Amino acid sequence: MPRTTSPTHPDSWTASPARYLRSWWYMIHLGALAIVTALSPSSWRRESFTATARHLHTSTWQVLPWFALASSLVSLVIIRIVLVTAKSYGLSQFALEMVVRVLVLELIPLSAALFVALRAGMAFDASALGAQALRRLRRDLVPQLIANAVAVLSLAMVTSVIVLLLAYLNVYGVSPWGVQDYTRTVGRVFAPMVTIGFAIKTVLFGLAVALIPSAAILELQRYPRRLRSTVQPGALRLLFVLIVIEAASLTLKYI
Repeated sequence: MPRTTSPTHPDSWTASPARYLRSWWYMIHLGALAIVTALSPSSWRRESFTATARHLHTSTWQVLPWFALASSLVSLVIIRIVLVTAKSYGLSQFALEMVVRVLVLELIPLSAALFVALRAGMAFDASALGAQALRRLRRDLVPQLIANAVAVLSLAMVTSVIVLLLAYLNVYGVSPWGVQDYTRTVGRVFAPMVTIGFAIKTVLFGLAVALIPSAAILELQRYPRRLRSTVQPGALRLLFVLIVIEAASLTLKYI
């Protein structure tokens, strides 16, 4: 009679970590293959450019105005709260710097990554994981990865520029006499190392959003018994990676 392993059996204690390690390795391996394929001249064909342009239009251009509008409204409320609070405590001179550091450097890139991830399909339907869907996913994998990564970068950069403009209007109004103080404050925040770190963090956000859900779905096709909920595969792993990237960025920046 074959032996069955219960969840509390000691054998399952080693099997579960090994399974998670294999899952992470599969994701890293797939990401490396996708990056190499995207950089390979052999993949620069007309079909690839057409597929990439189609995914870019869907994931970026169609949602950019709505995301920018929603983010601007929320940012405007946060800017007013910060300005009023700083003024009540006699810290008005630090309000603009606080707005730039909190909104532009931290919240906007993270919100752009989460928005793209949600739009990519965080609500996963297991019945849609058919052979045709998997073939389409493999065929469009690299264009989708490029499109999702560019979407995070585009949404974050465009919204950051809009928020910087809103911050100036809220602090100085429409007067041009605050440009010098404003550029000095923003330049002090965006030091060279901070700017490089901001760009690297945004790129890592884009790569994580582009890679982890697709890798999890492809892995699920190989191991279908791992599907235990209706949440898209890789959702929790993606959230964990985004938090790790954000925590590492804060640590390098302020500690």
